[in-house]
Amino acid sequence: METLATISRWLAKQHVVSWCVSSGDALWCANAFFVFDPQKVAFYLLSEDKTRHARMTGEQAKVAGTVSGQPKTVALIRGLQFSGEIRRLSEEESVEPRARYNRRFPVARVLSAPMWEIRLHELKFTDNTLGFGKKLYWLRESGTQ
Repeated sequence: METLATISRWLAKQHVVSWCVSSGDALWCANAFFVFDPQKVAFYLLSEDKTRHARMTGEQAKVAGTVSGQPKTVALIRGLQFSGEIRRLSEEESVEPRARYNRRFPVARVLSAPMWEIRLHELKFTDNTLGFGKKLYWLRESGTQ
């Protein structure tokens, strides 16, 4: 589980996730602030139902995306690529993740947008601080690679 622990420590310092969904032949990407739950290996975010990506997601959809910093040198590049599933949480399911989200982003307390969960199935973490092109992989089925 060291791979997931390393990735989780880095994600705890990040706050913006980019993700993409598809519906038929259409693709759409979005960005949002997130909180990461290392026990569930999931991102939680807020997004209105009327957004294009929410309409395309419906109740649940496959998703892929990234989390990355903005370093000024190649040697400091760190970033995560992922795939999984996104779904809108019910009010009951969203109580605990929303509380965590509101602690991290207090301005969110005034937002009524629904909470969404991105359940991660595959992670690929690039960390050039460990050596150029160093990659760490995690798969939900096996727990790690």
